[in-house]
Amino acid sequence: MIMKTGLIALALLGSTVLTVGIAQAADKEISWIYCGDTIDPIHTKYIKQWEEKNPGWKVTPEVVGWAQCQDKTTLAVAGTPVAMAYVGSRTLKEFAQNDLIVPVPMTDAEKKAYYPHIVDTVTFQGTQWGVPIAFSTKALYWNKDLFKQAGLDPEKPPKTWAEEIADAKTIKEKTGIPGFGLSAKTFDNTMHQFMHWVYANNGSVIDAEGKITLDSPQVLAALKAYKDIAAYAEEGPTAYEQNEVRAIFLDGKVAMIQAGSGAAYRLKDTKINWGVTTLPLGPDAKGPGTLLITDSLAIFKGSGVEDKATEFAKYITSPDIQAEYELQGGAGLTPLRPSAKVDEFVAKDPFWKPFIEGISYGGPEPLFTDYKGFQNSMIEMVQSVITGKAEPEDAIKKAASEIEAFK
Repeated sequence: MIMKTGLIALALLGSTVLTVGIAQAADKEISWIYCGDTIDPIHTKYIKQWEEKNPGWKVTPEVVGWAQCQDKTTLAVAGTPVAMAYVGSRTLKEFAQNDLIVPVPMTDAEKKAYYPHIVDTVTFQGTQWGVPIAFSTKALYWNKDLFKQAGLDPEKPPKTWAEEIADAKTIKEKTGIPGFGLSAKTFDNTMHQFMHWVYANNGSVIDAEGKITLDSPQVLAALKAYKDIAAYAEEGPTAYEQNEVRAIFLDGKVAMIQAGSGAAYRLKDTKINWGVTTLPLGPDAKGPGTLLITDSLAIFKGSGVEDKATEFAKYITSPDIQAEYELQGGAGLTPLRPSAKVDEFVAKDPFWKPFIEGISYGGPEPLFTDYKGFQNSMIEMVQSVITGKAEPEDAIKKAASEIEAFK
């Protein structure tokens, strides 16, 4: 039985309207729900070029703010025909299971062009269901002055969880300043932040065959480490999500955080003496890991222009165009594909190196049919351990049992 979240329930209620709406869709128009405050000039340029190469076709982006974008997509699926939408790849399985999107299969050459595991973020039952358009990874930032103040080597960041926890303890005890910024708020990125620890220890939540693997030694070790470092984190971590933790770091009030590349651009405007490195390794790690989060272009069923929308989605995310979009100064997007341009970019801004090094041993955001249910179970698991309401062993077994129903 497929679990129906509010997103899918609303979509299915509107399925009749969607079918009726096919005839209303313009045969030569590709409508695109575009998340953001404004359309990127690079996309504007290449939309025009694509239209020039495809006479009679028009791409019509509808710019929707980040906060409203998911709701807008929900309404579109529920009744207003839309050809394509920018979605978090985590939603693709849910859409696919409910027959709301069409597959977007990749050739072997297309798959090999990406960094490892990127294609896994859009793959379900061996088929790709979206085209990656944005990608993020995380790395460890540390405040060198706080390390020095605590008597630690400011040029020697922790490489393992044991060192990370020990450094956080020393800094908290010697300076009174939190050693680590921990995200444990009832917010989606609490699950994301914990998954970085999972992948930094060669763990997983669900395998390619759909088997739940949460209750494993690797994930249990990650949950125990999360609990251990909470003792040296900011007061009341259940009140903080990752952007709020980042703000504390930017104010010089916490010694270490795991954050995306956007923090580096913000740090350039501060007086903080900082460094960034790959996420510290758990005891079972094979190499630096990180959660690989992608956003994708999903092609919705029923617009009548599915094939042409697929063609355009692959065009606008093709290697040269995508690289130009990603490698804008301050864009904060991890490149999706390796290239000579990426090598030049990293040489210019060396802080990018750890964000790319973590990809090889990283893992995709887990795909669940009821993603919200999965996410909430993971957040509750983390919070119950952080607050002392449950022991890690009990919390992980409870969560593993719960998420079985959401896959």
